[in-house]
Amino acid sequence: MNVTWDLVFILSCVAFMAGFFDAIAGGGGLITLPALFLAGVSPVTAIATNKFQAASATISATVAFARKGMIEWKKSVFLMLFGFLGGVSGALLVSYTNKVILEMCVPILLVLVAIYFALSPKISDKKTQERISITVFSFVIAPLLGFYDGVFGPGVGSFFMVGFVALCGLSLMRAMSFTKLANASCNIGSLSVFLAKGLIIWPIAISMAIGSFLGAQLGAQVTVRFGSKLVRPMIVIICCALAIKLSLMPSNPLYIFINAIPSIN
Repeated sequence: MNVTWDLVFILSCVAFMAGFFDAIAGGGGLITLPALFLAGVSPVTAIATNKFQAASATISATVAFARKGMIEWKKSVFLMLFGFLGGVSGALLVSYTNKVILEMCVPILLVLVAIYFALSPKISDKKTQERISITVFSFVIAPLLGFYDGVFGPGVGSFFMVGFVALCGLSLMRAMSFTKLANASCNIGSLSVFLAKGLIIWPIAISMAIGSFLGAQLGAQVTVRFGSKLVRPMIVIICCALAIKLSLMPSNPLYIFINAIPSIN
C-alpha cells in the first residue's frame, strides 16, 4: 500500500487516543486495529503493525514493574515460556490465514470483545479463593491467551488480569505484575513471527508506538484525577461502531452475505 505522511499522522493520532483510553480502562487495541483496516492495510499486516505498537507499550510497562521489584521471576518462568509459545503459534496461524476469512472474522471478534468489556465486573483489590495455582495457569491458560494475542490481541491484558484474580486468587497488584509479564511474553512471541516474515509497516508502526506512549501518559494522569467510569462505555461504543463500519465495507464477505439474504428469501 502507499504510505503517505498524512496517513502516518492520522494513525499516530488514533494511537494517541487509544493509548489514552487504554491507560484508563484498557482496550486500546480495539481502536487501533480497526483503524488500520479502515486505512486500507491488509488484515495480516494490520495485525502485525498493531502488534509492534502494543508490544512497545507492554514491554515498557513490564520494565517499569521490574525496576520496582514487583516481578516474581521464579514463579513466572513457565508463564513466560508458554505465553511466548502461544503468541508464536497464534501469529503463525494468522500469517497463513486467507485474507477473506480475516476480513470476515475481525468485526465479529471486535463485537465479542466489546461485549466482554461492557459486561465484565470491575476488579477489586480483595483477594479471592485460589482455584488453580500459577503453575497450572501457566501451562493451561497462558498458551490459550497467548494464542489469542497472536491471532487478534485486543483485550488480552484484561483477560489475563481476570484470570489471575478469579482463578489464582491474587490481589490486584500481584495480578497486574503477572499480567504485564505474561502480556509482554506473548507479545514478543507473536511479534517475533511478524518480524521474521517482514509484515510490519515501519513508518506506521513507529509513529503509532510514539502516539500510544504519549496518550498513555496523559491517560494515566486523567485516571488519577477522574477515574475510568466514562471511558469504558466510550471504548465499547467506538468498538461497535468500527465493527459495523468494517462489516459494511463492500469488500467484506459479511457485507456480501448480508446483501445476499433478501435474494435467498
